[in-house]
Amino acid sequence: MTDERLEEMIGQAAGAIQEADALLITAGAGMGVDSGLPDFRGQDGFWRAYPPLAKLGLDFVEMANPEWFKRDPALAWGFYGHRLNLYRRTEPHAGFALMKAWAEAKPEEWFVFTSNVDEHFQKAGFNAQRVLECHGSIHRLQCPYYCEYATWSAEDIEIVVDEETLRATGPLPTCPRCGNIARPNLLMFNDPSWVSDRYDGRQKFLFGWSGRVVRQGSKLTVIECGAGRAIPSVRNLSEKYAAIGATLVRINPRESFGPPGTISIPLSALDALTRIDDRIRAAGGAT
Repeated sequence: MTDERLEEMIGQAAGAIQEADALLITAGAGMGVDSGLPDFRGQDGFWRAYPPLAKLGLDFVEMANPEWFKRDPALAWGFYGHRLNLYRRTEPHAGFALMKAWAEAKPEEWFVFTSNVDEHFQKAGFNAQRVLECHGSIHRLQCPYYCEYATWSAEDIEIVVDEETLRATGPLPTCPRCGNIARPNLLMFNDPSWVSDRYDGRQKFLFGWSGRVVRQGSKLTVIECGAGRAIPSVRNLSEKYAAIGATLVRINPRESFGPPGTISIPLSALDALTRIDDRIRAAGGAT
């Protein structure tokens, strides 16, 4: 994309956000890269982030399997405990605050749909009741044996991880009901026991809110950041709303293309959001 075309797309995105009555913010893993989180794009990207798993020949799909919590809980919690500790100490980048300001200025409000499990939207001040994490949250726990359909906070647990082996070395969290080793409340691959009630309720809220916005003819703009095609949950939802009249702003440095009418911005999330905000400010818009 030429510089002239890119500037045109940024201007269109700023206009779509200013003119919108409501915003739907959708985000994938690329949203967190500017905060310093690793990019798992491709097997090599995953192994660069986790060399001990490269030595074992385990890729992300193989590791993100609930069976590890039964077969080798120290390795399972080494991987997920490392991620939990990383997400806890990482601060959301400034792009979150920009979108929060845009969203809170809208008369028909906003909603967030994300495949990220880090709760960085909540950490950045977004109302948790309006954030749907379609793959769950690493900050909540559940029983791997499904002894009760319930989740609980991971706030009080500390996972000590040996960085050389990526194995947990200290006590592991347990289910308060049956005493078995607990697992994060994340949707993994081949995962029939994920407890999803917390997210099912928010999905009903999202569809109810967005349905009302669409029925009354309000202008809805979807701002999608860092959502790839490998696991297309976020892209599919964004395109669903574009198909019924929403304006889709797709921000992705490698995969910004979309259906006809998509405003495609091939930049990182923070870069794109900052440039869009500059345009909004220049036009006298509220931020």
